[in-house]
Amino acid sequence: MSEGYLIAGVDEVGRGPLAGPVVAAAVILDPERTIDGLADSKRLSPRRRDTLAGLIRGRALAWALGRAEVEEIDRLNILQASLLAMRRAVEALGVAPAKALVDGNRCPVLSCPVQAVVRGDATLACISAASILAKVSRDAEMAELDRSYPGYGLAVHKGYPTAVHLAALRRLGPSPIHRRSFAPVRELMRC
Repeated sequence: MSEGYLIAGVDEVGRGPLAGPVVAAAVILDPERTIDGLADSKRLSPRRRDTLAGLIRGRALAWALGRAEVEEIDRLNILQASLLAMRRAVEALGVAPAKALVDGNRCPVLSCPVQAVVRGDATLACISAASILAKVSRDAEMAELDRSYPGYGLAVHKGYPTAVHLAALRRLGPSPIHRRSFAPVRELMRC
């Protein structure tokens, strides 16, 4: 296959949560090994996401994850941290893409041409695949962090600002994996 056809889909997950990293994935699909059912990860059941993630890892020409840690999110801001995670995912690919298609309306700085595609996770298979890998990876990590930081319900809400999570934050205070730059956490730090 010509390198000119190597298009990486890129997406991130974890911009809205109050805790944990932002995780991005980059995927170069193999047109000879199609995967049925790729869609926006938010529209799929956890079981279906897990199944598709295994197929993506097994059939893609290349895939990689990138992340930005809580400290980077607090220092840079969530947008810049998300772009950093996406750049790290593309840079970690074992194959250099000829172009990257990124979900959303902002592009990270990459060594290849890059194009933002609004709602790309719902319309382009390569971005859907990246969306799925990023979500499966981050969800698994949040389940692990739930064991390290019990009482917050991280395995259930994945760090998003649900009523249960906010109540736990008020009761327990922020943990080391909570984003201090996010208003609900920052307000508790003042108390």
